[in-house]
Amino acid sequence: MPVPKALDIAAGLSLDLVEVSPQAKPPVCKIMDYGRFKYELTKKQQEARKKQTVVQLKEVKVRPKTGDHDLETKLKNIRKFIEKRNKVKVTVMFRGREITMSDRGRSVLESIIADVEDVAVVESTPKFEGRTMMMILVPKT
Repeated sequence: MPVPKALDIAAGLSLDLVEVSPQAKPPVCKIMDYGRFKYELTKKQQEARKKQTVVQLKEVKVRPKTGDHDLETKLKNIRKFIEKRNKVKVTVMFRGREITMSDRGRSVLESIIADVEDVAVVESTPKFEGRTMMMILVPKT
């Protein structure tokens, strides 16, 4: 249909002539209320944004000499973070001469991995960064 005829029809219906796909041969146009179309488009984008979830990185710090009961409390917190679909960064901090007990720090991280393996997966394996040893846990899919 010629463009002037389509414009006349749109004006007669008090609507707009909107070009839907300009790359097509011939270009495709649609008669619609452009203001309402833009409104519905923004509403769809808002709905899509509302359904998105932002994954946060939570951190739990322990020491090589952390007691068993304290470690259980930290494990409860890790499980809570994982259930909320967040990543968890577990850090073992070494102070002073504790740096010589790196094997103890690694065993603490391995025990944490063993305790949460039913709900979490290791994203980055335990590694040293200065005076800290850290790993990242993510929820199982």
